[in-house]
Amino acid sequence: MSRLATRFSALQTKQSKALVTFITAGDPNLSTTEEMIYLLEDAGADIIELGVPFSDPMADGPTIQLSSERALTSGTTLHGILDVVRKVRTRSAIPIILMGYLNPVHAYGYDRFCQDASEAGVDGVLLVDMPPEESLELTVPARRCGLDVIFLLTPTSDAARISAVERLGSGFVYYVTVTGVTGARTSVSTTLVQELSRVKQTISLPVMAGFGISTPAQAAEVGCLADGVVVGSAIVKLFEQYCGEQLKQKLSRYVTDLKQALS
Repeated sequence: MSRLATRFSALQTKQSKALVTFITAGDPNLSTTEEMIYLLEDAGADIIELGVPFSDPMADGPTIQLSSERALTSGTTLHGILDVVRKVRTRSAIPIILMGYLNPVHAYGYDRFCQDASEAGVDGVLLVDMPPEESLELTVPARRCGLDVIFLLTPTSDAARISAVERLGSGFVYYVTVTGVTGARTSVSTTLVQELSRVKQTISLPVMAGFGISTPAQAAEVGCLADGVVVGSAIVKLFEQYCGEQLKQKLSRYVTDLKQALS
């Protein structure tokens, strides 16, 4: 059983919802990224999403765009990110997902990427600009290497797209709770109950809901509807505002509060 499946099984046994935390790999540098993965796990994160920085992050709002710029300025590469995961695996079994855009993986080579990512200890990959209908170059070698490929669904996804995600995806489904780019919101969509109900009637995989969740209260509200929540921009914002011990304290407290709200 994969690390993701094992984690979801354990959460289901405890009747608990998953907390997925996103940070941009290499912001402000890769040594800090490794350190923060351990901190996030200790604070209560169930799954880590490592953002692969890209120069044109079209689905991301200003907070994550700026974090990508900081990471690229520090010299972060896909090779370097895999090295960080390899180091983490000597100490931790927390599931780790790489989330980003198609271009860096395409340039790396799909077969080579899947093999190297799996060997490093990556559990899954989510490329926001790769639709499932055009994903065979990735899903075939990924399946061969034991790497889950996670797809997005949105409020505008039709029945055909939902069916394609069910057929081709693995690990979990990332449900985007709002239209538009990433970034903290002040409230949860009033139609989210109906939207998630429609998706969960078709999707057998765990459904993680994200985009815009920024407070423990929002996490608790969405956690009642989905199998877990993804928090990204609000976490990444802390990397913009703080550093050193202050960042550690703020991040640990925030993630602990999120997990307690989900419990």
